[in-house]
Amino acid sequence: MHKGPLFLALALWAKGAHAQGIEAWQPPTLTTVRYDEDWYRLADPDERTGRWTERFKYVPLDEDAAYLVTGLELRARNENYRANLWGGAEAPDDEYLWLRALPYGDLHLGRFRAFVQPVAAYAIGVAPSASPVDRTGIDLLQGFADVRLGPGRTGDTDGLGVTVRVGRELMSFGNERLIGTRYGPNVPLAFDGVRAIVSLPGAVVSLMDKQPVRQDLGSFDDRSDRRRRLSGVYASIPHGAGELDLYWLRYRNSAATFEDGGGRETRYSIGARIEGTAGNWHWDTEGVFQYGRLGASRIRAWTGSVEIGRRFPNAELSPDALVRLSVISGDRRAEDGRLGTFNALFPRGKYFGELSPLGPANLITFTPRLTLTVAEPVKLALAATGYWRYTTADGVYDIPGNLIRPAGGSRARTIGQEIEASLSWKLSPELEISGSVSAFAAGAFLRETGSHRRIGMAAMETNFRF
Repeated sequence: MHKGPLFLALALWAKGAHAQGIEAWQPPTLTTVRYDEDWYRLADPDERTGRWTERFKYVPLDEDAAYLVTGLELRARNENYRANLWGGAEAPDDEYLWLRALPYGDLHLGRFRAFVQPVAAYAIGVAPSASPVDRTGIDLLQGFADVRLGPGRTGDTDGLGVTVRVGRELMSFGNERLIGTRYGPNVPLAFDGVRAIVSLPGAVVSLMDKQPVRQDLGSFDDRSDRRRRLSGVYASIPHGAGELDLYWLRYRNSAATFEDGGGRETRYSIGARIEGTAGNWHWDTEGVFQYGRLGASRIRAWTGSVEIGRRFPNAELSPDALVRLSVISGDRRAEDGRLGTFNALFPRGKYFGELSPLGPANLITFTPRLTLTVAEPVKLALAATGYWRYTTADGVYDIPGNLIRPAGGSRARTIGQEIEASLSWKLSPELEISGSVSAFAAGAFLRETGSHRRIGMAAMETNFRF
């Protein structure tokens, strides 16, 4: 194959780096969105290790740097619930199996790119019936085209340039508090629309105009959700051993519902997040302020989250301990023309853990967590979380933002306490087996307003991905 200027430049850089003692290139970390993984360095035979997956990660098509990247995820997950929603669910004692396949193809043609990822997602045994989060048959999860304007090629995030993306994609920003892939449940959440990814010296800025995809239960029937729209700007600025995120988002929903009422919602979110490491310390903190209107009511809501952790690499089992505090606003007074309930928009699935009956609205949470390396491929995580209502005038919500327990006149703040243990075993770079057990004990608010049995959940998952 003809070695073009870019290829030769990469080769010279690599030789110079080795000569200076710089570490050799490492394959990219597998992500949930998949399109962020850059495998172009495998064009150099010297960068290959001989692992069987490399033949699928860089498939040359001609002499002009055209190549194809392929991959696959196969996941089976079993979940068992006892007293789901504290006994208030339609089928509180439920056991089901999720099956999911996510193949993809990523075609690069210099400044142009086409990415396609179908999904096949099925559920067995969900009672009383499967929802669009459980199954979607066979459908298009991601399908978009990129064009790179300016220096570089598609996938570049260094230097000055713009990548214009049109189509359907998963999006993951920051810690996925506002925009996430919903990867934990069986059917991830995608968005239709356009996004411009601007790479600047020292920053990457996304400008987007998107609509979430509304999944249906059949095959090839997923469509844009015309009721909801997301637009805005999200900037990521690396700094030292961390990153600073700054963003402004506009969200519209023509049929929103909260305890304080419903109607057409137009909500703006201004936020900042900073995460990083220093020695064995690591942290992640984020704050968001929201304003706008819900019908005739003004929106004034906010959230703040602080996470601080420390690793002890020389201690037995290499513990990693952290504490996390989150405060998320709720509505203080009904029918006062002002809505204080925070809207997390499109947050990550399994928000507070494997068992997450509550979503990020009208909450105060405190979580200590300890992760232990039992053996090099086996990790054990232990966590406990306390949940309180931020304001007693508002109820509690699930992760999508649906009201699941109205305030009901209760003045109690304590919602409950949750404990969870999870174990993961990385058998190979491609295969992981994990499991978890969780319990949620109801507090005074749940006892005063309805069903309040202890929730129990056990889950097992096998994930093969390359």
